[in-house]
Formats: sequence, structure tokens, C-alpha cells
Amino acid sequence: MNSILEIQDEIVSEFEILGDDKESTIYFIMELGSGLESLPEVARIEDNIIKGCQSKVWLIAEEQDGKVHYMADSNTDITKGLISLLLRVLNDRVPEEILNAKLDFVERIGMGSIIGSQRSNGFASMIKQIKLFAIAIQSNQTV
Repeated sequence: MNSILEIQDEIVSEFEILGDDKESTIYFIMELGSGLESLPEVARIEDNIIKGCQSKVWLIAEEQDGKVHYMADSNTDITKGLISLLLRVLNDRVPEEILNAKLDFVERIGMGSIIGSQRSNGFASMIKQIKLFAIAIQSNQTV
């Protein structure tokens, strides 16, 4: 498995190909979301919704062999694409890696100018929830 830094570099390279074409970039993000496995209906409950997102984003996590495995879904294509980017970087890693990750790909691809301030706030909420799950799983492992 590639490191968090290597995966972020891959993402940046993919977005660089699109240049400054905002429409193509948004379409690309939506395409990324189409590859995200849908959550089962039983997981689409209020308790699994990430607070602070404009759209509905459901996120669940479980410990698998000492690593955090995330599953997510959204009711909008662009938001599904955004969470898929985060899972691509952070899924199936030990909690310490997730908590120490410097997610610089967000700035490097100019995400703020692509998605606007409301979605940027939601994106930050997604990162926060991902890290909170890592903390919870890490604390269960140290007990």
C-alpha cells in the first residue's frame, strides 16, 4: 500500500491534468464518487450523518486487523466524490497514521476555489469525523 504522501501526490497529479478547467474538475470529482461503494440502507441513519455538511454524508468505521476501515456515502454526487478522495488517502490505515496525516493535497489542488466555502466547511467536517473515529478505535486498542 502506498504511503499517505504518495497517494496525495497521485491525486495532485490527476488534478493537474485538468488544469484550471473548473467544470472538468467538478465532473472528475463526481466521477470519483461513482466508484465509492454505497452504504447499506441500515447504515443510512441519523447517527451516521456527518454534522456540518451541506449535503447528507454518512460515515461509519470499524477496526480491521488494527486498521480503521471506513465506509461512506452521500446523497449528492460531488460530496460523494469528496469523501471518496479522503477515504482513498486515509482508509485502512492504523489510527496513528490517520491522526498524524497532513492532508496537503486539498490546498495543492486548490480545492477551496473548486468547491466554495460551504462545501469546504463540510469537507473539514468530514476530516474531523474521520479523525474522531481513528481516536475512538485507537483508544479501544490501548485498553
